[in-house]
Amino acid sequence: MAPETLTRSVEDQLEQHRRELTGYCYRMLGSATDAEDAVQETLTRAWRNIDRFEGRAALRTWLYKIASNVCFDALAAGQKRAMPIDLSPGRPSSAHGPLEPPVAETTWIGPAPDALVLDGTGDPAALAEARESVRLAFVAALQHLPPRQRAILILRDVLRWQASEVAELLHLSVAAVNSALQRARATLASRDLEVLELSAASVDQASEELLARYLDAFERYDMDALTALLHEDATQSMPPYPMWLRGREELIAWMRGPGAECVGSKLVPVQVNGQPGFAQYRHGGTTPWSIQVPVWRDGKIADITYFLETDGSLFALFGLPPQLDA
Repeated sequence: MAPETLTRSVEDQLEQHRRELTGYCYRMLGSATDAEDAVQETLTRAWRNIDRFEGRAALRTWLYKIASNVCFDALAAGQKRAMPIDLSPGRPSSAHGPLEPPVAETTWIGPAPDALVLDGTGDPAALAEARESVRLAFVAALQHLPPRQRAILILRDVLRWQASEVAELLHLSVAAVNSALQRARATLASRDLEVLELSAASVDQASEELLARYLDAFERYDMDALTALLHEDATQSMPPYPMWLRGREELIAWMRGPGAECVGSKLVPVQVNGQPGFAQYRHGGTTPWSIQVPVWRDGKIADITYFLETDGSLFALFGLPPQLDA
């Protein structure tokens, strides 16, 4: 085989794993951009060391080992990402209070387009489980775990690896892997964090009719229609601001107050974190403003996160134009 053909063959084999590795790194790091960087570093290291790959393990396993080490290095150098409610649990902001200054992007869990982290083909039940495992609540919960426990929980409970496979990957005993998994599960439970029972059925998937009602109500900025779609104890957050609100009345008060600048917005459906969301353009579609991630429960919105566009990179991540055509 000619050298250039061999080169293309190796590149193709590595590239086939990019999406699933990005999903893994996103769950580990809580940032789609950081995940992309981690996967690029993983594939670069693999390419540079392909002559040392002896084939004793599958190429996929070897890549996950490299990706895990890249993520461990990144996590050792940075702070834990979170959602606004995690920074001040039990202490919501007031819709009538001053807006605190924004904080660094590295503080927050970021949204991820489905196309970046999920394989849309294959078994529908497996895809449904994968969607659940990239929900914001689950990714945020993972950040409370030490890096190795985080990796073990993802590999065992999300990717369904055997304990022996994880042990080989992380150079641990099977007993150590099982112990770490138990501690990870216990940590999430003790902190009253969401521990997903990954299943084929999504419990908060909004129907097309509910999504259409929300899109119509928001674009018309109809407070009565929006009120009817909110749970009484609904929450709202807006990274990069640390503010978060609780209660239907607070959310509507915010929309009538500072949020009134969203009058005239246009929404574009997107698939984000395993569920339907919206890209919001203000000023009739000329200004990219936020990626909206509503969480539905029993036919109403239980939580909505507005990830604000700050530098043009967020909408680019989702492959969205800087403005809508007239």
